[in-house]
Amino acid sequence: MPGLAGKGRPDHVALTFDDGPDHLSTPHFLRLLDARGIRATFFLLGSMLARNPRLGAEMAAAGHEIALHGWEHRPLLLRGPRATYDDLARARDLVAGTTGRAPTLFRPPYGVMNAAAHHACRRLGLTPVLWTCWGEDWRRRATPASVHRTVTADLRGGGTILLHDSDCTSATGSWRTTLAALPPILETCERRGFAVGPLRDHRPRP
Repeated sequence: MPGLAGKGRPDHVALTFDDGPDHLSTPHFLRLLDARGIRATFFLLGSMLARNPRLGAEMAAAGHEIALHGWEHRPLLLRGPRATYDDLARARDLVAGTTGRAPTLFRPPYGVMNAAAHHACRRLGLTPVLWTCWGEDWRRRATPASVHRTVTADLRGGGTILLHDSDCTSATGSWRTTLAALPPILETCERRGFAVGPLRDHRPRP
């Protein structure tokens, strides 16, 4: 679905993370980003936010954009219209109550949308967003070098990077690989002349 890929300004790259907030891993990403003065978009799972509400509030207070990844990491194709709506509404309400702001962006688990998901998003005021490049950082065989290589091979101005700040749906400990790959990814963006930030800064200027 190219129209949902999250393409933006040619001088900007959107940095996004899925599957948090995770009290074991997300704070490491937050410290690294803060040290570099970078903000990102975090697509949160409602089930993870329910376990880590304080961390979710801290992420929003630090200036990161908080978006929605559903309640559980389940394929939407396996769920009916009512279950899909209830899943997204439950997660949206928790994000709004925790951060003080209702999310406006939604990334479907596995990047799969269907008619029920599109309808639920319209009712809830959510815009679906996918990605243009990812690091395949959830795989057990991934290394910092492979994540960097995979991301930057497809990286173009206006692109949206997908990484994971939690291993709750990935290979155990895979977040450490992502964390180690992040500095060289950011340095590559800088060398190519791309500003890095959240999706809210990604849209073309009027």
